[in-house]
Amino acid sequence: MCRNIKTLFNFEPPATEDEIRASALQFVRKLSGFNTPSQANAAAFARAVDDVADVARTLLASLQTQAEPRNRDVEAEKARERSRARFG
Repeated sequence: MCRNIKTLFNFEPPATEDEIRASALQFVRKLSGFNTPSQANAAAFARAVDDVADVARTLLASLQTQAEPRNRDVEAEKARERSRARFG
């Protein structure tokens, strides 16, 4: 799976529309192999991003958990620490 797609479920505050859309875009890019599609494929690409974003939004709204919501700042610091440990 693409490393740029981030977990969006169970955060406080909840995932924004921009975050959902960015994840959908990364997913479609990965599936299609296009970073930027040609004009001939642009409409299909945009439609796929819209469809994936809609499904992701539905999924996030329907998931349930008993766990406490994660803090975005704490999770971001953990990711930075993992990166520092990995890349120096």
